[in-house]
Amino acid sequence: MSVRRVMGTEVEYGISVLGQPYANPMLASSQIVNAYASVSVQARRARWDFEEEFPLRDVRGWERPRSVADPSQLTDEDLGLANVILTNGARLYVDHAHPEYSSPEVTNPLDVVRWDKAGERVMLTAAERAANQPGGLAIALYKNNTDNKGASYGAHENYLVSRATPFTDIVRHLVPFFVTRQVICGAGRVGLGQDGRQHGFQISQRADFFEVEVGLETTLKRPIINTRDEPHADPEKFRRLHVILGDANLAEVSTYLKVGTTALVLAMIEDGWITDDLSVDNPVAALRAVSHDSSLTELLTLKSGRRVTALQLQWDYHDLARKHVEDRLGADADEQTVDVLDRWESVLTRLSNDVWSCAGEIDWVAKLRLLTQYRERDGLDWSDAKLHLIDLQYADLRPEKGLYHRLLAGGRMERLVDEALVATAVSDPPEDTRAYFRGNCLARYPDQVAAASWDSVIFDLAGRDPLQRIPTLDPLRGTKAHVGALLERCRDARELVAALTESLD
Repeated sequence: MSVRRVMGTEVEYGISVLGQPYANPMLASSQIVNAYASVSVQARRARWDFEEEFPLRDVRGWERPRSVADPSQLTDEDLGLANVILTNGARLYVDHAHPEYSSPEVTNPLDVVRWDKAGERVMLTAAERAANQPGGLAIALYKNNTDNKGASYGAHENYLVSRATPFTDIVRHLVPFFVTRQVICGAGRVGLGQDGRQHGFQISQRADFFEVEVGLETTLKRPIINTRDEPHADPEKFRRLHVILGDANLAEVSTYLKVGTTALVLAMIEDGWITDDLSVDNPVAALRAVSHDSSLTELLTLKSGRRVTALQLQWDYHDLARKHVEDRLGADADEQTVDVLDRWESVLTRLSNDVWSCAGEIDWVAKLRLLTQYRERDGLDWSDAKLHLIDLQYADLRPEKGLYHRLLAGGRMERLVDEALVATAVSDPPEDTRAYFRGNCLARYPDQVAAASWDSVIFDLAGRDPLQRIPTLDPLRGTKAHVGALLERCRDARELVAALTESLD
């Protein structure tokens, strides 16, 4: 009944080697990751542990044979690409042809914003270091989702949900929410269709790349609801909802509302609160129709026969969420839950009455306002290539180049997290999840950590054979409150492992 739950983000960044349009993006991505690791990762580099990853396991009760799986689905294979675990609990690695930052696990939307922003700082630093190395390349990174040549790359979200919640309920109630959620968290895009050849502007970077309602894939036949059953936690208690249709946001309010509203809807689903059928006819077509209509007047047909706009359907979810929180928590609702509800209401109200009033909070509105100003000043049609360049420049991570960063520097984008907190999140993990244990082990005992993953840390201790695996299946253990004093007390990993194994005996 609140916004608090274990969640995180995974963002693949667009990459370009300046002056070399045919450069190998996989090689360039490896240079980004390795450049950051060469300075930032202490002593030996711990490898990523793939043992507990099951990317072909489907929540609907089966596992796809590896022989028929697309190679892009085999994310549990160590391909020898650059792969680093950071002291803040995050993972920085090469995913296909892009550098990716997977944030540490956090417990609330504001911390999602904080560690997601820390990922931007990590990527920018990595690009600067790659350029400064001998023979280094000037590499530009973009927090976007498409090259407008037919390729798309992800900005995924992860939410831990109760295993007891029927997956059919999740599908039924999340699909219409996801179809319309883009009006509050779309990143905006010049061009329609996967290759962007049709002229115009749309709300979402990702909407045109989705083809089915439910499925296991993430790069082919992309589904609105992904069915990968890989909880990275106790599988008897949890499943991890892997959300792949969101956009990569720069605006902090967009990210905050994206995850905060989703957390509220998940709480209602787990509680059986949503009884109305809000299902949309042909949700894939509806997803694209909403994205293509920046006037926000497109009518969707629900299976009940109602005809509503995306804003109206978002109002339905908001009103249900507010009643749910009031019924379950009343005056005891936590500050962030109340704030998400209030901001959600405020944004929906202003999108209905004066869309430009949201330009300091919502990426697609900020981008559309910039594009409109350029069009009016220079008399540009949507077919003009300059508009595509402006779209790309909005997402440029370089502060001196990126249009988002210029808006931010000019005080035209709202901040939710102080820059000092973002700076510490680059190196420090959250204190209230297992990421605290993982990150601190890497910071304190770097030469004794052989490998790690979301649900384990593996130590290589001199004189001890085999490797010592410490499981971290509960995301809410391994916190500062749980192990902080122990970590302070243990001079090396040998003492830590001895204390932990004694406590388990």
